[in-house]
Amino acid sequence: MSNILAFQYVVIGGGISGVTCVETLATFAPEATILLLTGSPLIKAITHYVKLSKFLEEFDISEKPFSYLAEQHSNLTLLNKIVDHLDTDKHTLICTDDTIIKYDKLCICAGAHPKLICDSNPFVLGIRDTETVDSFQKKLLSAKQIVIVGNGGIATELVYEVENCSVIWAVRDEHISTTFFDEAAACFFLDKIQQKKNNQEEKLNEKRTKYETVEITNKPIKMTSSISGGALGPDWAVNRTMKGLGQKTRQIHIEYKVEVKSVLTPDELERRQLISENMFSEHNNWPVYVELTNGKIFGCDLIVSATGVVPNTDMFVKSAPFVIGQDGGLEVDEFMRTSVKDVYAAGDVCTAGWKHAEHWFQMRLWSQARQMGHYAAKCMLAHMSNDDNISMDFCFELFAHVTKFFNMKVVLLGKYHENDMKKYDNLIRVTPGEEYIRVTLKDGRVHGCVFIGDTEMEETFENLILNQMDVSAYGESLLDPDIDIADYFD
Repeated sequence: MSNILAFQYVVIGGGISGVTCVETLATFAPEATILLLTGSPLIKAITHYVKLSKFLEEFDISEKPFSYLAEQHSNLTLLNKIVDHLDTDKHTLICTDDTIIKYDKLCICAGAHPKLICDSNPFVLGIRDTETVDSFQKKLLSAKQIVIVGNGGIATELVYEVENCSVIWAVRDEHISTTFFDEAAACFFLDKIQQKKNNQEEKLNEKRTKYETVEITNKPIKMTSSISGGALGPDWAVNRTMKGLGQKTRQIHIEYKVEVKSVLTPDELERRQLISENMFSEHNNWPVYVELTNGKIFGCDLIVSATGVVPNTDMFVKSAPFVIGQDGGLEVDEFMRTSVKDVYAAGDVCTAGWKHAEHWFQMRLWSQARQMGHYAAKCMLAHMSNDDNISMDFCFELFAHVTKFFNMKVVLLGKYHENDMKKYDNLIRVTPGEEYIRVTLKDGRVHGCVFIGDTEMEETFENLILNQMDVSAYGESLLDPDIDIADYFD
């Protein structure tokens, strides 16, 4: 006979958004019954949370056992189970072990999985969670050359972190890291890519405890391609050794404006009488080859597919008539509700379907996952009490993200993208190797900003974006290093 459980609030997913959601629910509703369901025996916990400004926040991510949350919240239950399907009419979940779980309110925080350039190829690996990073590290140990495909955050970090292994970086754009940087900012970083890492100096520069993991004794359940652990948090590469078998510390070659045409075996290469490029070595006996759209072919030991993620929605859309957003996520309204009654969604699995504030947009980042999980919990609690008078969380007024690339602090504010840069006026200040600052002005008002390095200017410009003050009269003095701009706008 099936085991039947009942909870007022059920959250699916042990990543950043799911854990934040149950923590918020448990804190503000200490008498409520709450369940966190996760396909992994570990959860992602936020530690050392620091509010840097009104919108910017910095925190660490630690992988913790269930007991970490259970000991803090007596009304919270955590189960390591996989949901097989939903019956939204009956408000029930059915797990793969036939456990039936009833809910009053459900929040889906199932995250996303890597978009692979080639499925079921042992030489192609997607980087998404701790499990895939561990797999990459092990495979890298015996590698002399790898190909990294993609131009986002994971690809950018990997290119910098990998040592003693030649790297061919295939990007589809005209410059590196287009997700975060314009062409000038990308050029600012190019020298950093080829430089040998000063690991001792970087350790001294670390100001806080970074990504932490714990060992567990219970055997984890088998993970499938549709079920992945929570997304990597900030500083995931710190304290990880990413070294191959090569003799030289850093050898990086970038191919621009290309995509992968095909992945070839040695037999396919020989049968088609194709010749591969020898960028760093005469060695030409590789286990796998990548054919690019520009006609070039590169041999390697491993291909890293870092071309984005796909929201984990398959099981849910098969179970109920969820509306899917343009980017493939479960579409949610301004209260994080999906199109199905009493079902909410947060984090990478969802698509923000409401009308966005002028200077905010959705990006699948750990910071937004935390914010969405927290806000979804507030909305669930209010709706359970039949309270529809909920104000949209302030964090959705302005896009704000702080991270680190090439061991340099990076702050992104508002509509910072290159597309906006090309449409409007820009102020730029560059000190080679130390800082890059770009402020985009729309009609004389700050529209978006990129700060690389320790500029200490982000809070001032955060306020300027919010209040939309006309700063055109200040001209280039807005970025004059000899002027303390904060004095003008206090």
